[in-house]
Amino acid sequence: MIPSSRQLASTWTCKRLNDFKIQTPALPAAIMRSCSPPGPLVFILIVSRILEGSGSSAEELLPPTIQNLMKGYNKYLRPFFGNGPVAVGMSLDIASIDTISEINMDYTATIFLRQRWTDERLCFDGNKSLSLDGRLVELLWVPDTFIVDSKKSFLHDITVENRLIRIFPNGTVLYALRITTTVACSMDLTKYPMDKQTCTLQLESWGYNVKDVVFYWTRGNQSVSGLDTLQLAQYTLEDYYTSESEAVYETGNYPKLIFHFQLRRSILYFILETYVPSSALVVLSWVSFWISQSSVPARICIGVTTVLTMTTLMMGARTSLPNANCFIKAIDVYLGICFSFIFGALIEYAVAHFCTLHQPNAANAYMYGQEMQEREDEMNGIVTSIGSRALRARRREEILSRAGSVGSSAPQKEEKPASPARGACGRSLRVARRVARVLNCCHVENPHYIDNYSRLTFPLSFIFINLLYWTYYLYF
Repeated sequence: MIPSSRQLASTWTCKRLNDFKIQTPALPAAIMRSCSPPGPLVFILIVSRILEGSGSSAEELLPPTIQNLMKGYNKYLRPFFGNGPVAVGMSLDIASIDTISEINMDYTATIFLRQRWTDERLCFDGNKSLSLDGRLVELLWVPDTFIVDSKKSFLHDITVENRLIRIFPNGTVLYALRITTTVACSMDLTKYPMDKQTCTLQLESWGYNVKDVVFYWTRGNQSVSGLDTLQLAQYTLEDYYTSESEAVYETGNYPKLIFHFQLRRSILYFILETYVPSSALVVLSWVSFWISQSSVPARICIGVTTVLTMTTLMMGARTSLPNANCFIKAIDVYLGICFSFIFGALIEYAVAHFCTLHQPNAANAYMYGQEMQEREDEMNGIVTSIGSRALRARRREEILSRAGSVGSSAPQKEEKPASPARGACGRSLRVARRVARVLNCCHVENPHYIDNYSRLTFPLSFIFINLLYWTYYLYF
């Protein structure tokens, strides 16, 4: 036969009474006799008596000093209720900053939060403070402090909840907690990885406005400790300071304390991981300038391999960064520069090879150019000597003609001004000559000159752009 719910409740009540009798031998015998099948009313009376007995026994376990303090104490009313705000002083001890995530734009830290205020209802005689079990915090009024921009937080509870309650004779209460929290931090990644990030830890009151509670740092900037010995993986702590403010909402103004800290990213890891390999790939792409243009497989292999390797390096550098963002980061700029130089080296060979195919006797073009230059120099020397002799003879004839001229000069015809059509035609011819001169400069007489120029222009351009890049991102 299945027992009814009333019988099950009666059985549980009797077991509970037997357990309770062990702790309180003076339990009335009438109640123990009620373990016989009771009615509903008797059952309710028994349960209420048990709860009253548990409460009274808990109060008896407290020391007399605490019992006197708890008499008439209402934890639902703040200190100085109706007589001005409560001043709550705070201090922090940063135990660790575990992770700083650029993808989620947050950081995770473990902190010791200490709050101190005065409750006039907890004054007692003596000169020593009382350190209480953290679980007795349920009996006291505590500030409703919360962490702004916290994504998730938890209070450590191994082996017990990490709380500390200490009451001083003048009514001052010290309340300490050990908390691990993940807090949002807005980051500007335009100079990544040479960036500085400023993050904050903000503490506010949830329900009490500035007329009820006032927050302040107990020792100013010295209220935050533990940062001098803090070791971070990719960052260096540069500066930190505290400030006091008010949070303005629709429901009123609430007290706020802000802890600011500035972090500088260590760039050495990124130099070894990204900058040095990408620069080495650029230098490797220049090797093709010293390989013969007839070695098509070798030069194509170097060009394509460096392009693909650079593409893989660019993709790997973005794995630890947000996928969707509007930042053009410094590392993206540098990788783009390196990719442009590598791709330019591949295009350079394509242009040189194309000119080689359209240049007759390309193999002997260089020697042919040397011979033509020597012949031109010889012809210039002959023409110069002949021209100087003709100039001396012309000057001698002019002198003789001026000295021996006797007859009258014949009437000269007046020169007619040039027509507008002829002037426009002359200007058009001059423009055409300039365009032809420019196009002639782009004409490649010897395809081997392209490699010779590239051996000098590519390294100098890369060095110059590197100077501009590092100067801008490090000092501006």
